[in-house]
Order: sequence, then C-alpha cells, then structure tokens
Amino acid sequence: MPPAPQNLVLLGVFGAAHGLKGEIRLKSYTEEPLAIANYGPLLTKTGRRIKLATVRQAKDVLIARVEGVGDRTGAEQLVNLQLFVEREALGMPDDEDEFFHADLIGLVARDEDGHKIGMVTGLFDFGAGDIIEVTPEAAKEAPGSAKPLLLPFTKAVVPAVDIKAGHIVVILPEEGGAADENEETGDDER
Repeated sequence: MPPAPQNLVLLGVFGAAHGLKGEIRLKSYTEEPLAIANYGPLLTKTGRRIKLATVRQAKDVLIARVEGVGDRTGAEQLVNLQLFVEREALGMPDDEDEFFHADLIGLVARDEDGHKIGMVTGLFDFGAGDIIEVTPEAAKEAPGSAKPLLLPFTKAVVPAVDIKAGHIVVILPEEGGAADENEETGDDER
C-alpha cells in the first residue's frame, strides 16, 4: 500500500451497510452531496484508494456502491471509513470569504497590531456557527500551561484571513463581563 498522503480534506464518511448487494450509506460533506462522486478515487487516511461506482440519493441519505464490493460483508468492512481527497484537487474557493478548513489549520493568529497570539489548530461547527481554535504561543513552550482559545469564526472576531501570507487577524474579546462585575461589587443575585 502506498504511503499515506499528506494535506487531505475530508469529503465524507461511510455509514451502515445497505441491503445485501454491497451498497453502503454515505454521509457527504460536499456542498452538493452527490458531487462527492465527481472527485474520482477517494483516499483513506492510510492512502487506500476507494472508487465509488455509483452514488444515489435515497430520502435523506446517499447510497453508494464501491468498486470491488459485491456483498453486505464487504460493505460492512467500510463502515465509519472516512473518505478524503488531496487538497490540491480542490483548487481555490470561488469567493474570497470562503475557505477550506485545511487551508486555515496551521496559520499564525495575530492581533490587530501584528503580534503573534498563537496558531490555528482547529475549526468546529457545533450548530451555532463555526468556531476557530487558536492555541496560544505559551502552550508550545510549556504544554498544558495555556488552554486553546475557542472563538467565533466571524468577520467581527476574525476580520482578515491571508492564506498566502500565512496568517489571520484576531480581535480578542475583552476580558471580564457581567459575572466579574458582580464579583467586584458583591452582588450575588439569584
């Protein structure tokens, strides 16, 4: 098997086997779910190539048939297998305000004055909008000394993203808030 490729972008994941003839459910993360079939052979983390023979919509789920898989037992071996494509295969986003998560991971996070805050180490979507994770510089020098910052990935908090220059600009929220004011004044209203 070839070595595992680097710089992969997750496009989907297989779910449960479907029927007896080797079909399997497929969760697609592409903007248009059926477009996952247009990327040619997909890759696993280990570098294994997976070719989707057919993909069809069935109610609220995709059903895929994988080349070389002809029965339920073969499909069951693919359950929970993540499917990737190499980043280079995706090209550049059409809109300047669109980014691939893979392009943001590893960028330097700077404040408005250009001082380094840390490094982008993750992006998450818990349902209320994207969250960007920035690991502070102190955590690199002394692991466990500083917790990652979880910030809304909005224009208000991240007004500039410069992938070519390798950094983002972050406006950190002000320290304090209503809870701190109550502690200082002794107000402990319940």
